[in-house]
Amino acid sequence: MKFQEKLISLRKQKGLSQEELGLELHVSRQTVSKWESGQSYPDFQRLVLLSDYFGISLDALVKDVDLQDVGKNTWTDEPAASLYGDVQQIKKMSKRLVSLLSYGILALAALVLLGFFLHLLFPDIPWLWGNSR
Repeated sequence: MKFQEKLISLRKQKGLSQEELGLELHVSRQTVSKWESGQSYPDFQRLVLLSDYFGISLDALVKDVDLQDVGKNTWTDEPAASLYGDVQQIKKMSKRLVSLLSYGILALAALVLLGFFLHLLFPDIPWLWGNSR
């Protein structure tokens, strides 16, 4: 039996949903779903937690697991670092956009105030206000 099949079986024997098992292991329901579908595998710490939670040995839990699949589907630091870099870049771009919008709004407000004060000071200048008096 493959790891994902064992995990599904053990989870169902305990009467747990993916969400409930995720809460026990401090991971999301989506992570448990990926483990059960074979899209990814838990890290060593989570494997130990799983074996303790279900009361089986690590050997029994992971036996018949293809190590090449584990290597391909285990989260590594490289994608995490790339994701972190992307998040940092998005934060910088967001800050720039907020600054640009803030300066634009301030400039527009200054123009409106300038127009208001010019109208108060010079209400009868036809070329300034387009009045045809």
